[in-house]
Amino acid sequence: MQKSGETFLSTRQQRIIIVTVALVLLYLVSYMMNPYAEYWKTYFQRSVPDIFLEWLSSFVFCFCVSEFSLFLGHKLNKRIKWTEKPIKRFFVESSLNFVAVLFFLVMASIVHIFPDSSDEMGITNTQITIEEKVDIMQWILVSFLIAFAIIALNTGNYLLESWKNAAIDAAELRQSATEAELHALRLQIDPHFVFNNLSVLSELILKDQNTGHLYAENFAKIYRYLLVHASRDFISLDEEIKFLRSYIYLLEQRIGEGVIFYVNIYPSHGALKLPPLTLQMLVENALKHNKTIKSNPLKISVRSSANQEIIVENNLNPVGTQVPSSGIGLKNIISRYRLLQDRLPTVDAQDGIFKVVVPLVN
Repeated sequence: MQKSGETFLSTRQQRIIIVTVALVLLYLVSYMMNPYAEYWKTYFQRSVPDIFLEWLSSFVFCFCVSEFSLFLGHKLNKRIKWTEKPIKRFFVESSLNFVAVLFFLVMASIVHIFPDSSDEMGITNTQITIEEKVDIMQWILVSFLIAFAIIALNTGNYLLESWKNAAIDAAELRQSATEAELHALRLQIDPHFVFNNLSVLSELILKDQNTGHLYAENFAKIYRYLLVHASRDFISLDEEIKFLRSYIYLLEQRIGEGVIFYVNIYPSHGALKLPPLTLQMLVENALKHNKTIKSNPLKISVRSSANQEIIVENNLNPVGTQVPSSGIGLKNIISRYRLLQDRLPTVDAQDGIFKVVVPLVN
């Protein structure tokens, strides 16, 4: 699924159509409000260039209102979002649009959008009759109505597109979460994972019952975590680290001195959050693509930084053959972050070090 990059009002041609419809409505509504006005009785007695100039000026008025509304909406979408502060957004946008429409009406009157009674009706004196005043007020009222109809259309278009994109985000998030659950499920039923851990467990029980008991406890903690937390959007760093330590314990017992782990987390970061299984996926990714030998062990560091980030890095010691990827690991982590918040993980590999920086969420 892809978000719609082109909205109903995203192209110049479509916006001109909207402005043209608004122009027609401007005259139609004005006529329907008072079809017997002197302005309409003498309308077609005017010269063609005069009528054309008025329609052109009215079109420019509608176009300016529409473009300003779109421009203002685009700017306010970054500063005052409808979803966060709807009341403030309504008053700010309405007030600014009102001032803009008033400005455009004044400019329109200067270029004779509104009828000049003394010229069009053959009146040579400077007195404006009550009927003329009514016509002018009516025209101003209709102009405001049409202008705010354009504004409402622009706003409605934005809200509709936001709703559609939110629905797409939700669907992608569900897909990403499903992939993470699938990863957890694979970890649970992976015969190699189960067989390796049960083999290690049986050996430890024969050698040292206490160590075997600890191994079984950590094995159970891993499965409990997978069952309870795998489908959640976020988990506290404290919970994720507890799970990671259990996972590391199993790896150290199984791999031995071929891998060395360093975990250093600020206590103040414990309540911050991240998607569940993030650290386990990164550790698994490092193990999958690097050798774990005693003479040149794989060193994996998991630490937090002052910028409220988790940094997972390891020395590069690639395996001889390319290991097939399930397509879940790093891509899944980045995808879930993209859907859940603005800051994304970063990946860097240089000077023999592979590093992934994962932002923490308040």
